Amino acid sequence: MPLVRITLSENYSEEECNQISQAIHLALIEDFNIPTDDYFHIVERVKPSQLFFPNQYLGVKHDQGILFLQIIAAIGRSKEQKEKLYKNIVLKISESTKINPQNIIITLLENSKENWSFGNGEMQNFSHI
Repeated sequence: MPLVRITLSENYSEEECNQISQAIHLALIEDFNIPTDDYFHIVERVKPSQLFFPNQYLGVKHDQGILFLQIIAAIGRSKEQKEKLYKNIVLKISESTKINPQNIIITLLENSKENWSFGNGEMQNFSHI
């Protein structure tokens, strides 16, 4: 049930965007135990001039290849699961693309399960998951 928003430069190809999305999805399956068909991603390719970031922050250097990942998921994962997810996402993206791991910014936003509706205007019931 995570919703993933990937924001990056329009300089990335459609193939690279697909590789990034698939890498994130595989990491979510492995580390957050989501079903394989739970695949909701939004890829936003924007002009480089629309991405603002420092050349270095907290000792990590960034350049024009930066990408921002925002994952919205239900509360319930441990700190260890989150740490493992972040590392796995970066590993899988850097293995399938030429993206520098320092350029991958991840934000996880958590909410409760009653904050989801997957259609028909109905609050989602996750009792079967």
